[in-house]
Amino acid sequence: MPKSTASTTSDRLVLLTGATGYVGGRLLEQLERDGRRVRCLSRRPGGLDGRVSANTEVVIGDALKPETLAAAMEGVDTAYYLVHSMGTTGDFAEEDRRAAQNFATAATAAGVRRIIYLGGLGNSDPTAGQKLSPHLRSRQETGDYLRAHHHQVIELRASIVIGSGSLSFEMIRALVERLPVMICPKWVKVKAQPIAIEDLLSYLVESLDLSHEVSQVFEIGGPDEASYGEIMQEYARQRGLRRLMIPVPLLTPYLSSLWLGLVTPLYARVGRKLIDSLKNPTLVSNNLAALTFPGIHPRGLSEAIARALANEDHEFATTRWSDALSSGGRPKLWGGTRFGSRLVDSRTAFVPVPPAQAFAPISRIGGRTGWYYANWLWNIRGFMDLLVGGVGTRRGRRDPDTLCVGDTCDFWRVEEYEPDRRLRLAAEMKLPGRAWLEFEVTPVPGGSEIRQTALFDPLGLFGLVYWYGVSPLHFFVFSGMLRNISRAAKNQSVNEATPSPAATLSSPSK
Repeated sequence: MPKSTASTTSDRLVLLTGATGYVGGRLLEQLERDGRRVRCLSRRPGGLDGRVSANTEVVIGDALKPETLAAAMEGVDTAYYLVHSMGTTGDFAEEDRRAAQNFATAATAAGVRRIIYLGGLGNSDPTAGQKLSPHLRSRQETGDYLRAHHHQVIELRASIVIGSGSLSFEMIRALVERLPVMICPKWVKVKAQPIAIEDLLSYLVESLDLSHEVSQVFEIGGPDEASYGEIMQEYARQRGLRRLMIPVPLLTPYLSSLWLGLVTPLYARVGRKLIDSLKNPTLVSNNLAALTFPGIHPRGLSEAIARALANEDHEFATTRWSDALSSGGRPKLWGGTRFGSRLVDSRTAFVPVPPAQAFAPISRIGGRTGWYYANWLWNIRGFMDLLVGGVGTRRGRRDPDTLCVGDTCDFWRVEEYEPDRRLRLAAEMKLPGRAWLEFEVTPVPGGSEIRQTALFDPLGLFGLVYWYGVSPLHFFVFSGMLRNISRAAKNQSVNEATPSPAATLSSPSK
C-alpha cells in the first residue's frame, strides 16, 4: 500500500538513481542542501566516494537486476528514476524497458508512494510520416512501463538542457569553439524548447511535494523556441566568436555522428542516437506544467547560456583540480586533460617536509626569484607579450617574499592566496583565451604533496591551436618547474634566507 503522507517532507526518504550522472549529481546536491534524507542507488558505489554528505546513504543496485532492488527500496517514500541505456552497445530500448519494469515493480512491492521520472520531450506527426526517433520513443516508452507497474508516476519531459556538462550543451560548445565554418545538416534547423539546468532541477525538486495522487506527464521547457543553429549562434555571440554556418541537407545522421566523433567529445554511437532525435521538434504542447508549478518561471535561452558560462566560472573558482582529472587519476603528460571547455595540465610531487616548508618557494615565485626553470623562456614570452601590447614581465612583484590577493607577479595576478596551502595566478598576458597557474600543498604521511596545475580556457579554434602548439614546451617547462620547486623546498627551512633560484635553478636538472 502507498505510504502515509503525514510525515514532514524532510523526514521522508528519497531514493535517487543516476547520482553519478549530469542531472542526478546536481539533483543530489540540491536535495542535500534542502535537508532531504537521500539514499543513492548505484551499480558502482565507489563512484560516489567524496561526493555525498555524511547523512546520505549509498547502496549497490542495478535496475537490470531485480534481486538488488528490494533492499534499496525499503522505507523509501519517493524514488527518482534517472536511468537510461543510451551509451550501451546492445539494444538500448530493450534494456530501458526491462529496467523500468523491474524498478516500478520493486517500488510497488516496497510501498513507494511516488516515482519521479525525467523523460524526453518529443513531438511526432504520423499524418506527415514523421515518427519519433528510437531514442525519444524509448524515453517515452520508459514512462509508459513505469506507469504500467506503479500507481503514481510523475514524468517530466524536457528538451535540450542548457548547462555546463550536459550532453547537448557540450556538443554545441565543441562545435562552436572548434569550427569557424560549420557544415550544417538539416537537423540544425529543427525547433526545440531548451531549458536551463537550474529550472529543470526546480521541477524535479517540486515534484516531490505535489498533491497529485495519480500519474501525470508534464512537458517542461523555457519560454524560447530555438533551433540548434540558433542556440549555436547565441553561444558564439556570448563567447565573442564569429561563425559561418553552411547548410548541407544531404548529410545523414550516420555521417553526422561520425563527424561529431571527430570534432566533439561525443562517442560516435552516442552522437548518432542523439542526432537521430534531433529530427523531431521538441516543443511544449500545453501549459499544464505552468499551471501545476506556478512558482517556477523558466529563464530564456540567452540567460540560460549566460548562466551556464557564469556557473562554470564559479565551479572553476571553487574546484580542486585534483578532483577534476581523468577517472584513472593520472593526467596526461602531454596536451592536457579536458575539464568542461578548459584544458588542464596537472602534476604532483612528494616532498619529505612539512607544508609550510613545501610552500615557501612557491610564495616567492616570479620577480627576482624567477620561475624555477628555463627563465630565459619566460623572459622571451614576456618580451613577445610586450611586442603585441601586453604587460610583459616588467611589473615584477610588490614584495619578494610575501603575496596577497590582487598582487601582480610578472604577467600574472594573484587571484587566490592561502598561506602555506594554495596560490592561484591568473594570466594577464595577451592570449587567445584565459589561463591560470595554480599550486596546492597538502599534508600527506611523511611530508607534503605539491600539485602544480596549468589551466587554459581556449577561445575558438585559434585558442586550441595555441595550446597544442606550445604543449611540447609545457611538458619540459612545467615538469622542470615542479622538480626544482620540490628541490628548493627540501634544501631549505622556512626561516632561512635562500639564494635566488633564478641564478641556481634556471637550467635543466641532471
